[in-house]
Amino acid sequence: MAPDADAFLRHLESCNTARLPGGRTPFRLGDAPAGWIAPPLVPELEQRGLPRRDGAITLADPTRLEPLGEDLAACGVYGSHHELFDVAATADGPAIARVDRGALPLFGLIAHGVHMNGLVRRPDGLHLWIGRRATSKRLDPGKLDHLVAGGIPAGHTPQDALHKEAAEEASIPLSVARRAVPVARIRYAMDRPEGLRRDVLHCYDLELPADFVPAPADGEVESFALIPVEDAFRIVRDTDDFKFNVNLVLIDLFLRLGLIDPDSRAGRALRSGLAGAPALA
Repeated sequence: MAPDADAFLRHLESCNTARLPGGRTPFRLGDAPAGWIAPPLVPELEQRGLPRRDGAITLADPTRLEPLGEDLAACGVYGSHHELFDVAATADGPAIARVDRGALPLFGLIAHGVHMNGLVRRPDGLHLWIGRRATSKRLDPGKLDHLVAGGIPAGHTPQDALHKEAAEEASIPLSVARRAVPVARIRYAMDRPEGLRRDVLHCYDLELPADFVPAPADGEVESFALIPVEDAFRIVRDTDDFKFNVNLVLIDLFLRLGLIDPDSRAGRALRSGLAGAPALA
């Protein structure tokens, strides 16, 4: 495999470090297998009356997940984000519960997010808007990021979340954000300090006018820059400057643009990797 391909594959490998069960205890919501619990959390849940059934810690009433998460945050088990996310047993299943987004990796639950490539076609080639995350961010402060990216709050569709984040992060009008086109869905399972991340990224492309300039609106982005897509290619290939999962979305873009040959052995390996590790539900 070409050296370039190895450089890109390392990003997929770094986002698929989880091996399940890997010493974790299965977590069930009602009758549905939904997550995986690391050993330190098991006694916290047993102390709160959650029984072990057929080897799994079980919350019989999924609607109790939200107050359970609030209780764990109040006791300092994790840091609340004060934002509810829907919880489903599988990546494509219906929502059966809600919980603070900070608790999702604690329980090893699937989380959904949106990422958008902001593209500008200029006479000198295709360019990409990128952001730099604020140094105050809890996760990967100061790293490079997409023009628009964020989690999908409870009750929102991916499109709802995209339009919300576009306005909040980059001051993109709704009339412009609605032109974004869904292009991919990426999955990974990753061990992180905050827990087990089992993420599904809904990816979009948005072609922007040459005279459009994004403006940070919510304090989560320090600044934006417009760079040639070839520069983004080199940054992903040669560095870890982008937030960990942004690399995956950009690799998908490079495959679609032909910067990485999608029909080569390397391209097929990358495409397969973006679909997620076997450990994902």
